[in-house]
Amino acid sequence: MALRPRGSTLLNYVGIGTELVDFVVDRNVHKQGLLMPGVHIPIRDPSALLEEQPDYLLLLAWNFKDEILAQQEEYRQRGGRFIVPIPRPEVL
Repeated sequence: MALRPRGSTLLNYVGIGTELVDFVVDRNVHKQGLLMPGVHIPIRDPSALLEEQPDYLLLLAWNFKDEILAQQEEYRQRGGRFIVPIPRPEVL
């Protein structure tokens, strides 16, 4: 899951923070180790997905859905699922 301004805006707007989301991942090494603006969710390397293997991921970069799903094929093969909130909520 890549961090994009639209993802931060969505989380801040609906009030989702660390009580529901433990961490986000981003391939950009300059963002890793920082916190998402407003909601203060830690940003980690994508390898955290396989280390932690959460049941569900909230896909904040929905405009890159196909690319991210392809990158995270191993996570999906292990049973992980994606929640895509926009344009219509769906679980993949």
